[in-house]
Amino acid sequence: MSGMRTDTDVVITGAGPTGLMLACELRLAGVDVVVVDRLAGRTGESRAGGMHARTLEVLDQRGVLDRFLAAGVPRSIGHFSGLWLDFGRFDTRYTRSLMLLQSRIERLLEEWAGELGVRVRRSSEVTALRQDGDGVEVALGGPGAVPSALRARYLVGCDGGRSTVRRLAGIGFPGTEATLTALLGDVELADPPAEPVFMRRRAGGDFSVLGFEPGWYRVITTEHGRVAPAGSPATLEELRESLLRIAGTDFGMHSPRWVSRFGDAARQAERYREGRVLLAGDAAHIHFPSGGQGLNLGVQDAVNLGWKLASVVHGRAPDTLLDSYHAERYPVAERVLHNTRAQSALSRPGPQTDALRDVLRSLIGYDDVNRHLGGMITALDVGYDLGGGHPLTGLRVPDADLETADGPARVFGLLHAARPVLLDLRGGGETAAAAAGWADRVDVVEATSVAGHWPVWPDGGTPAPDALLIRPDGHVAWAASPGAGGLDTGALRTALTTWCGPATAKE
Repeated sequence: MSGMRTDTDVVITGAGPTGLMLACELRLAGVDVVVVDRLAGRTGESRAGGMHARTLEVLDQRGVLDRFLAAGVPRSIGHFSGLWLDFGRFDTRYTRSLMLLQSRIERLLEEWAGELGVRVRRSSEVTALRQDGDGVEVALGGPGAVPSALRARYLVGCDGGRSTVRRLAGIGFPGTEATLTALLGDVELADPPAEPVFMRRRAGGDFSVLGFEPGWYRVITTEHGRVAPAGSPATLEELRESLLRIAGTDFGMHSPRWVSRFGDAARQAERYREGRVLLAGDAAHIHFPSGGQGLNLGVQDAVNLGWKLASVVHGRAPDTLLDSYHAERYPVAERVLHNTRAQSALSRPGPQTDALRDVLRSLIGYDDVNRHLGGMITALDVGYDLGGGHPLTGLRVPDADLETADGPARVFGLLHAARPVLLDLRGGGETAAAAAGWADRVDVVEATSVAGHWPVWPDGGTPAPDALLIRPDGHVAWAASPGAGGLDTGALRTALTTWCGPATAKE
């Protein structure tokens, strides 16, 4: 197949939050992309219930956060297995999570994708794939669909926990089996509780009754030791019987919008890349949804992968840059699987678990513990091992206030184009001169920092740097401390070459 024509640069399978976010990232970088999805249209199923601080920061970095904020409801607390965490003192502009159903998130992402020129093909199920040194050929079919094929330079599977792309690529999915069954229903209640009920624990399990929108409620039950047969559909009657067993009432449940079943199986792809095939979101990892981390994890996978894949597609960086996607994101998901297993264990009924929860609840009262667990849940503490001696290197960049020649600005506002930014806070032109060979792909911005110190997660600080290289995903690739003498141009060029590819040759 070598030398054959390609229909597009990248094919993405799955039009959920991860696939749509990745498509937007690629289009911002000028990559041609097609999203294929096996469904004929959106199901309307509400699914995940919101977004945490780091995802809100990511959307802010792209200049589209306002449309999400307008559609959701902020809340200042999260939880670890039903034990409340306080996000209010975290070093972010977004100390509150956003309650916003996945169905609405997907609609907003699809609208943005349409504005950017993303093509979405529905009723298109991947049935086979074949790759060579130049690209990937994807066979498409499905019930009632005319068989067809797409050839692309790369394929990214964002097609969920039962990913066809992962299976066809021969990537293993090891992990732990489910030990419980949880049921979720979006329903109307004739006799709702007077106050929202969140993870009320009983001898047989736990239940929650939450009002998401006027007129209907989200009801969740969890029963340990009961594992439903794989693939069996959930029903309203099954949810009613489960709630009666645990709570002793069904609150007059009727008129379901959506009923679903899930467990605490936790699995992770052995590798996120097989040649020209990559995985992101639930195709790469599944876990118990405690803490509301899944959707956020997938969106952040997309933001880590998108700019790297675009650089490789455009020939600006070597193919090996894609290996850093697995190296950086695999440990992040591995930790999420670890903490959700812990949360599942902490939800088990019984006096021993009750005692353990009481001890942990008292520990969460200490700021360090609250910050540790909250940083994990919100992903604000994610840092990558990028080398270098500056405290900010590898961490998410603070959204510092700046003064530029054009007036006030924020660091996040410099990232709207999803391009690397070399922020020069010392002036004099030395920084821009050192990066002249990357002028075609790196935005050099000269500014001064309003604050003399910048926060460093979890609770530290550092003098505002003289200069820093910010990757498109908002992580600091290199930074220079003030008062350290002349700029280390060699270290800067090394970082630029590593993350942005070789310098453009001078003519």
